[in-house]
Amino acid sequence: MLLCDRMETAATSRITPLRGPDSEPIRIPPYNTDAEQALLGAILINNSAYARVSEFLAPEHFGYAVHGRIFAAIAKLIERGQMANPVTLKNLFDQDKALTEISGAQYLTQLVSSAVTIINAEDYGQNIHDLYLRRQLITLGEDVVNEAFNQDLDDPAREQIERAEKKLFDLATVGQIEGGFRAFSASLTDAIKSAEAAFKRDGKTVGVATGFRDLDAKLGGLHPSDLIVLAGRPSMGKTALATNIALNAAKAHRSVRTADGRTVTEDGAVVGFFSLEMSAEQLAARILAEESSVSSDRIRRGDIKNEDFDKFTRVSQWLQSLPLFIDDTPALSISAVRTRARRLMRQQGLGLIVVDYLQLLRPSTHIRSIENRVQEVSDITRGLKALAKELSVPVLALSQLSRAVEQREDKRPLLADLRESGTIEQDADVVMFIFRQEYYDSRKEPQRPTEGEDKNQNNEAKKKYDEDYKRWQKNLSDIYGKAEIIIAKQRHGPTGTITLHFDAERTKFEDFAAPDHLPIVR
Repeated sequence: MLLCDRMETAATSRITPLRGPDSEPIRIPPYNTDAEQALLGAILINNSAYARVSEFLAPEHFGYAVHGRIFAAIAKLIERGQMANPVTLKNLFDQDKALTEISGAQYLTQLVSSAVTIINAEDYGQNIHDLYLRRQLITLGEDVVNEAFNQDLDDPAREQIERAEKKLFDLATVGQIEGGFRAFSASLTDAIKSAEAAFKRDGKTVGVATGFRDLDAKLGGLHPSDLIVLAGRPSMGKTALATNIALNAAKAHRSVRTADGRTVTEDGAVVGFFSLEMSAEQLAARILAEESSVSSDRIRRGDIKNEDFDKFTRVSQWLQSLPLFIDDTPALSISAVRTRARRLMRQQGLGLIVVDYLQLLRPSTHIRSIENRVQEVSDITRGLKALAKELSVPVLALSQLSRAVEQREDKRPLLADLRESGTIEQDADVVMFIFRQEYYDSRKEPQRPTEGEDKNQNNEAKKKYDEDYKRWQKNLSDIYGKAEIIIAKQRHGPTGTITLHFDAERTKFEDFAAPDHLPIVR
């Protein structure tokens, strides 16, 4: 008897109880049949009303599926240049069983009678679209919950979060009314405003200033929506220059509040730095060395004096206030970069993205498994360019160069030296190379001759060595600290070469001052 009671209790616990009469009512996804009927009726009365909603409204946005089919039929006729009214749509109703079930062509007459005025057509369309977004949010929320409950080891929670954020952002951009053609007068006004803003800035730049006088003069700053590629061989200083640019932009950041309560950036930028090669700690140590004037090598070895700590304290307090954000997650996918950049844009505002470096990014999963490396890099560069346009910020991406440079006498890079260069060169708005002759020449120290039995030959060899060594030393002194920034491509401006000074101990670049431009010390 006891066993029967237990079995009965267990069976009962597995049965889901029916909803009681006082339980919460079932929530029906939101839609507005009246608004849908009023919009369709307005379009049938006057087809010009269709133009007011066609930019952002699609058949699938209607809550009542039949209304979506009617809207699709109306759109097809209008886009063919034909009239859409109850008479021209009658054949459609006669042939479609689903439409016949709602009284056939008579329903069109009811739609026409339900239209109040065509002036409100756009308001009806926006209401329909808003309710569609709400229904999609409900579906998205249910999917997120169901995926979270499904504990799949190959689908970690972080990837689920990234997918959910991507879906949310994609949903936010569906049917945006702001897109499409703009009057030239409006674009011209924006161009004049940009020029005015550049005039008011100290550096006279339209885009985000790099902080280097000659480079900004050549580029006009880093422009919104541009993909800027900075390439070079290892040890040329790519990361150092990118870090300097990021820090200069963050230092110059200044925001103002507009009359309508919005906060906009007036100068500088909030910077998002994706460091795929170095850890955030290593990057922070470099920045600390730059600003405190303490050698980064000494910091790394712990060779620090008491007075250095005082410098660190002063500098770190100031650096902590800068709008510079570092993500050092290794092997990020291009979609993850997009997700995290969007998130930073929402939370902090974003004015500049730095990626160090693009060959360490992973492309879209579906491409990685079936395509070769060149096509993978193509997917990455297209993704970075799309991100720059989507968020309207400059993206500075670092890139490696192929070893072909080392085989030439003149080691200055060319566009053809870009590793997997096909689409890097094509997608980039600006391609810059960094080159330091000092790096190569410092490794060409003349070899001291070995002494032989013949004294005359020894004297001649020593004399030649001394001459070569003096020539080598003079050459090194002439190029000491010089770094060439070669602008090999610029879609909207001139190409050319500028010179910067590189302090290797502090891994810091500075404006170059030629000897004939140095101040006279009295």
